[in-house]
Amino acid sequence: MKTGFVNSRSFLEGDHRIDPDLYLSDGAKIRREIHNLPYELSTVGENAENVFYGNIFSRMFVSKPSHGVEYLAASDTVLSDLHTGRYISKIQAKGLSYLILKKGWILVTCSGTLGNVTYTTKEFAGKLATHDLIRIIPNNKKVNAGTLYAFLSSKYGYYQITQSQFGGVVKHINESQMSSVLVPVFSESFQAEVDDLIQESARLREEANDMLEEARIELKKNAHLRDLSEEDYDYYGPHSYKRNVSCFVINRKEINTTTINAFNLSERIRRTKAMMICPTKPLKDILLGGDTFSTGSFPRVEVKEGHGVMLINQRDIFDTIIKGKNISKYGVNMDNLVEYGEVIIAGVGTLGENETFCRALFANEDLVGQLVSGEFIRMKTNNEVPSGYLFAWLSTDYGFRFLRNIQAGTKLCRPIPRLVREIPVPILDKDIMSEIDSKVRDAYTKRHKANVYELKAISMVENEIEKWNKAN
Repeated sequence: MKTGFVNSRSFLEGDHRIDPDLYLSDGAKIRREIHNLPYELSTVGENAENVFYGNIFSRMFVSKPSHGVEYLAASDTVLSDLHTGRYISKIQAKGLSYLILKKGWILVTCSGTLGNVTYTTKEFAGKLATHDLIRIIPNNKKVNAGTLYAFLSSKYGYYQITQSQFGGVVKHINESQMSSVLVPVFSESFQAEVDDLIQESARLREEANDMLEEARIELKKNAHLRDLSEEDYDYYGPHSYKRNVSCFVINRKEINTTTINAFNLSERIRRTKAMMICPTKPLKDILLGGDTFSTGSFPRVEVKEGHGVMLINQRDIFDTIIKGKNISKYGVNMDNLVEYGEVIIAGVGTLGENETFCRALFANEDLVGQLVSGEFIRMKTNNEVPSGYLFAWLSTDYGFRFLRNIQAGTKLCRPIPRLVREIPVPILDKDIMSEIDSKVRDAYTKRHKANVYELKAISMVENEIEKWNKAN
C-alpha cells in the first residue's frame, strides 16, 4: 500500500482529480525530479506544431493493395517490419487524410498499452494509422525532434505519460494530457548529440529495410519468380466477391496420416510450386543435421532485471527493440541460447493476414545469447546454402505462403514438422546466393546498430537527469 500527503495546489495541477494513483504514482516522483534540474522546463505542446489523435471510425478493409492504403494498428508501430497486409479503402482514406503518417513524427500509444513511443521513418510515410495514436509533430524550437523523442522514450517521459491515465478496464490518455508532459530544455550541444544518435538510428533502419527488400527482389528475379497474387494461395481475410472458390478434386492416395487439412492439399499452392522452374532442394537437404529444432520446454520463474536470462516470445521478437522478460536460469539448457545466423520462424499462432505466425527472422547481434521460447522453429544451414539466403527465401511471399500452407490445428495452428522439411528452396549460383546472404547480414547488423544508437540516446537523457538529482 502507498500512502502520502497531497496539498491543495496538487489538486489544481491535477485538474481537480481525486483518484490517488495520480498523486502517488512514479509519474509524480518523476515530475519532482524534473523540477530539480537547472534547465528551463517546457512542455510537449510547446515543442510541437500539433499534438492530436483522430475520431473513432469503422474500417473498410480491401483485399487488393492497389485499391487501398496500408493500415497500421497501434501495436504495429513498434514492429521492425511495417508490412501488415491490411489496407483501408482509398475512398475511405480520402476522408481520413489527417491520420496518414509522415516521416519525422513522434507517435505515442494512448489506449490500452500506454506510452509506447515511435519515431517515424520513411517506412511510415503514407500509411494510415489508427485513431488510437497520439501524433506529435515536432517544431524543433526549444527541444529538437530527436531529443524530444529520446526523452519521451525514457522513464522520465513514460511515467509522466502514464501518470494521467484514465478509464476502467481499458486505460487512456488524451492529447491535452500529452501536451502537458514536462520536457527539460537541455543545452544545445547536448541536444545536438542526442539528436544525431536518433537521426542516425532512423537512417540505419531505413537502409536496412531497403537492403532486405533488395535481397528478396534479387532472389526472386534470379529464380525467375513473379510476385504472387491472391489467386496463388489460400488465406483467411477480406477478399473480393469475385475471388474464385477454392474447390478441387484430389486422389485418395495423396491423403495420408500426416494431414487431411484442405490448406495442406491446396490446388492453388500446388500450381504455385509448379511455377518454380529453377533448381530446388527440399529444406531438409540444406539444414544442419537435416532437420529443424526448438529450444524445448523449461520452467519460467521470473527474476529481477539483470539477473537470470532474458526470455523472448513471439509477441516481443518482432519489435524494433526487443524487450523480453528475465527468468531464472534454473532448468534452462544454456546450450540452447540463440547463435548468430540462425533462421527463426514463428511456430504457433492464428491465420490472420497480419499475424506473425510463420514469419521469419534472422538471428543478429540483438538475439545472440538470448533465450527464445520453445514455440519457435529454429534452423541452421549446412555449407550448401548460407543462412542469410535461406532467411531471404522464407521471408518472401513464396516462403511465407508455403509455411502457412502446411499448418494444422484449430484455434492455434502449428506447421507440420514433416512437411516443413519438404519446403522447396531455390538453388541459385553460389555467387548470387552469397551476395544475397551478405545483404541480409549487413541489413540486420544495421538494425542492431540502430538499436544501440537509440538506446544510447535514451540512456544519455536519463543519466543527465539523474546526475543533477544525485547532486541535490
